[in-house]
Amino acid sequence: MTSIFNLTTIGRGLPVAGVIDQLPDLLRSGNVVVEAPPGTGKTTLVPPAVANEVPGKVIVTAPRRVAVRAAARRLSHLSGEPAAVGYAVRGDTRPGSKVEFVTPGVLLRRLLNDPELAGVSAVIIDEVHERQVDTDLVLAMCAEIAQLRDDFRLLAMSATVDAAFFAELIDASVLSTPAVTHPVDVTYSPHPGRAECSREFLDHLANLAAQARQRYDESVLVFVPGAREVEHVAAACAGLPLHGQLSNTEQDAALAPSQHPRIVVSTSLAESSLTVPGVRTVVDSGLSRVPRRDSARGMSGLVTLSAARSTVDQRAGRAGREGPGRVIRAYSEADYRRLQPHITPEIATADLTDACLQLAAWGTPRGEGLPLPSAPAPSAIADAETTLMRIGAVDADGHITEHGRRIASLPLPPQLGHALEKLGSGAAGAIAVLADSPRGDLTRLRPDNQQKKRLERLAAASTSVDIARVTATAYPGQIAKLSGEDYLLASGTRARLPGDMGLNGASWLAIAEASRTGQHATIRAAARLTQEDAEEILGVTEQVQATLDAGKIRGRRIRRLGAIELSSTPVQVDPAHAAEALRGQVTLEDFTLGEKARQLFERLRFLHTTVGSPWPDPATIDLSVELDALARGKALSAIDVYPALQRALPWPEAAHLDALAPTHLDLPSGRRARISYETGRPVVSTKLQDCFGLTASPVIGDRPVQFHLLSPAGRPLAVTDDLASFFAGPYQGVRKDMRGRYPKHSWPEDPLALEN
Repeated sequence: MTSIFNLTTIGRGLPVAGVIDQLPDLLRSGNVVVEAPPGTGKTTLVPPAVANEVPGKVIVTAPRRVAVRAAARRLSHLSGEPAAVGYAVRGDTRPGSKVEFVTPGVLLRRLLNDPELAGVSAVIIDEVHERQVDTDLVLAMCAEIAQLRDDFRLLAMSATVDAAFFAELIDASVLSTPAVTHPVDVTYSPHPGRAECSREFLDHLANLAAQARQRYDESVLVFVPGAREVEHVAAACAGLPLHGQLSNTEQDAALAPSQHPRIVVSTSLAESSLTVPGVRTVVDSGLSRVPRRDSARGMSGLVTLSAARSTVDQRAGRAGREGPGRVIRAYSEADYRRLQPHITPEIATADLTDACLQLAAWGTPRGEGLPLPSAPAPSAIADAETTLMRIGAVDADGHITEHGRRIASLPLPPQLGHALEKLGSGAAGAIAVLADSPRGDLTRLRPDNQQKKRLERLAAASTSVDIARVTATAYPGQIAKLSGEDYLLASGTRARLPGDMGLNGASWLAIAEASRTGQHATIRAAARLTQEDAEEILGVTEQVQATLDAGKIRGRRIRRLGAIELSSTPVQVDPAHAAEALRGQVTLEDFTLGEKARQLFERLRFLHTTVGSPWPDPATIDLSVELDALARGKALSAIDVYPALQRALPWPEAAHLDALAPTHLDLPSGRRARISYETGRPVVSTKLQDCFGLTASPVIGDRPVQFHLLSPAGRPLAVTDDLASFFAGPYQGVRKDMRGRYPKHSWPEDPLALEN
């Protein structure tokens, strides 16, 4: 096979060049895990080395668009083969005949459209340790292709990869490159505003960066959690911003070599995917912004957390790439020691709606049988499938529908893909806005025209649709009605509207984005919606609801939009309907238990706790007969639940009820004392003289009877579940006190002797 790339030229000065000659033999045997520290050149040299060994195209994934473009540009420049190297990110593509750099999302779409990846001989997944959802899915799907195609190779690369784990997962050999790093001096400069990432904390980071540049006359790289923080710190210290929302030109400016010391302020982009040249000092906030799912509120978003220890160590390593460096951590050494060791995989915490649709489209609903590095959280899968079923993308078993297959092929989240399919090209402009993480009043935002045109070409022709209607179609659960000072969403969540959005007083909203803020949800992007549109999109439901009020059945006919109540009218409820409605509302606690019922309830509860099956939890017994009586008009207070408790007794074990949980205890005095199970254990209250002669406390189940011992006048003397110990010790003090008060009663020195 003719080699296209000159590896000697490309690999000059790169540490990974020292082991690259091992790669051909490893590729002939199967898949490969490449373990190489930052700065060793793996992203630059491994792709052309693989391309020289395989007949088809090599696809390389990098987790971010800016990293994809930078890697392609560098390899194209070093190789002198611009036609052979290309890239593809959302909205920007340059063809390449042999090596193509793409984001994991782009490769996912290709995999779903062409599960065999025809014409592709190898896929290299870079920065696999970051554990993004798309990266995990691509890895698992390509691992399946490698099992089916003898001519296909999968490579996983990372600076901090658990090589043994991934090698076993994808059945691979390991190629390791020794670390070539310079010493990094670590200092700590904590600030009290770090926990909330306050403006004062951001100013502290800017000051640290400015002072370091002036003191050392070297370039400084600052790590902050998100784009907003990047812009603030960069403005405060005259630095260059670097984050994913910048234009290509702005990103290139931060990555270009410079003859003068400068400050580059970056999100996680520069942790491992990119190299910022000339950096010898790193200022680290110790914070990361990661996706989190809020299942209770039915929403998800990005939250700011302390970074993992592996992450901050990798950030520090960026200072030692070109020579001895330093890292200034804006937190304490104690904070560092408390950091969690490793990154939490996104698949365990993030919203999985998109992933769930992709898994269904791949033919592995819920990820069953797919070699994923981590199993998705079951609750996240359940939430995602609920969303996908609502838009008709999957069926009740999680299998993809035809509608779902169409929207899975679109370069959009499922909700927006659904809206484009349903509303047509007239919704393209609004969807372009919604796809770009909007903030504020949606009607004031304008779409990217190129994105709008691309989406128009993917949809059936239609007339223009306003953004509120598009948003409500995409996110019907986020249709919201003003309720007091907050908005009630159709999903049941309450959310607050910030005062600076210009939407105050709107009766109805279509919400594109809401996020958790402390204990509350806050609306981040929305548009005014008419009630008519809300009702048409979500559909009004009407139901008769029966409730128990002051012991009587009350009926209401309620019109709803999801959890939003539109109207409520009193109505009569037929008994059958009322009984069914009450099953989820009325429990045993709502009834007044007579003495017999209460005793049986307590005995059953005791046996359920101490013995278990088949003795049921009496709080969950069947009350259908009693609820039918209630629904026919019988007063709650007049219904005896003793028969319900008797029906709950297991047969034939019920014949042993009196032996297992007796109602009375025979005492040496001849008295039969009642046993109470009210506290969850057997308790007997009786006069002390009744227990003379008992050498030990009786045991019922596995619990000794607790005795509440009384004086001859019925006043409390002692509580014990160990009569032998009581009579051997405390009894003598009781006897001394009681003999004078009650001289006519027996107070023997040895209460265990029956003749006394």
